[in-house]
Amino acid sequence: MIEDGAANVSSRHGKRGQRSMTLKVIGAGFGRTGTLSLKLALEELGLGPCYHMIEVIAHPGHDAMWLALAKGESSDWRPMLQGYASTVDWPTTYIWKELAAANPQAKIILTLRDPEAWYESAAATIFARMLDFEALRASPGAVDPARRRHMEMINTLIVEKTFGGSLDKDNAIAVFNAHNEEVRRLVPPARLLVYETGEGWDPLCALLGVPVPATPYPKVNTTGDFASHFPGKR
Repeated sequence: MIEDGAANVSSRHGKRGQRSMTLKVIGAGFGRTGTLSLKLALEELGLGPCYHMIEVIAHPGHDAMWLALAKGESSDWRPMLQGYASTVDWPTTYIWKELAAANPQAKIILTLRDPEAWYESAAATIFARMLDFEALRASPGAVDPARRRHMEMINTLIVEKTFGGSLDKDNAIAVFNAHNEEVRRLVPPARLLVYETGEGWDPLCALLGVPVPATPYPKVNTTGDFASHFPGKR
């Protein structure tokens, strides 16, 4: 189990879990499972700032560091997460086990949705952007340098390392389901919240031991909203 400590965690990424950190919540769910809404919810509960892919876009220098990590050229994710109290979404979901081992007091939240609905949403948003970039990457002037660095990181970390190079529906759903089962298997129930879109504040606040806010639970980054949060600049 994850709580056995960093030295005993099966890791693809070397010895990253050996020094302490201060994360209070670690999101283990894939993108397109309500992760941006969860980011905003955690920040409203005082567990921010929360690291999400949108933070990578806000800090362009992080792309090169995540790319080096995904390629095995670096083993240190701490520079990107310095000052953050929580994480959700890719790229941190890729190293959720290492983060959990390095922060044994942190709660783990696995955001879920129906696999078919998840794939439909992912295919219309993040996967579509990845495939679009793949078609353009051989043309040096087709994508501006900042966008190219970002998409190189995403394609390496998500397409190649997470999905084995294939975004085919059957493969993607199989990887999605296997990941979710692994989280359930490795994390002790007292430390884990399996959270499905639409469940609202109650289960999240119960896990964290905080009062339920009077405001509605955030609902953002629908498929229609995606382009405004993650513009496809060329």
